[in-house]
Amino acid sequence: MTFLSVNLNKIAVLRNSRGGNEPNLATAAITCLEAGCDGLTVHPRPDLRHIRPADVRLLAALLRGRGEYNIEGNPFAPARGEYPGLLELARETRPTQVTLVPDSDGQITSDHGFDLTKDCDMLAPLVAQFRELGCRVSLFVDAGGEGFADAARIGVQRVEIYTGPYAEAFAAGTAKQTLELCAETARRAQQAGLAVNAGHDLSLDNVGTFKAAIPGLAEVSIGHALITESLYSGMANVVRRYLQILH
Repeated sequence: MTFLSVNLNKIAVLRNSRGGNEPNLATAAITCLEAGCDGLTVHPRPDLRHIRPADVRLLAALLRGRGEYNIEGNPFAPARGEYPGLLELARETRPTQVTLVPDSDGQITSDHGFDLTKDCDMLAPLVAQFRELGCRVSLFVDAGGEGFADAARIGVQRVEIYTGPYAEAFAAGTAKQTLELCAETARRAQQAGLAVNAGHDLSLDNVGTFKAAIPGLAEVSIGHALITESLYSGMANVVRRYLQILH
């Protein structure tokens, strides 16, 4: 079974665009949990463009005992204003998993992973600190990446394959090569002792094909497509349709 973690960033984007508290993040979270999703994902950024630190704390309290909590972010981004830094947020909220992502303020969304052949020594002390908090540590990586044994050596437990190129190729009807690259990457990560997650632009159209190609796929994190599909079909219904595919 592959877990579904629903990314709620886009709910916060809509709320922040208008001010106030609608759409309500807690209501969206409860809707997803009651529909059966396995957990929730948020990606707080220092510029507070969507999920804010107060949201991270709110969802931690709401999720306790009800599902897994995955907090994504750049562990090297310093504290700024209301944003206390990823490590401090994890210390406060103790998520099930932290997914470390090499993003920056200038990126509209995450668009590349770590280079494990170069970045593991730099990541090692941070991975140790997150592990000390009881968090499972996952690293965002590109399909075709190397260095999985190095990641396992520093205490990383999972990698999340960046699936944006796969989704783009799927939409163009040319996904075969990209999907094979994702599958080979997953095999090499698993051989190194790492579990495999995936995320970015996965949708109801393409997630089933991806899951079928990746034996042992542990988790997918889906936000933008799921929220878009929910505008047309209703959030609870869309969550259940994903679960039919993944479970």
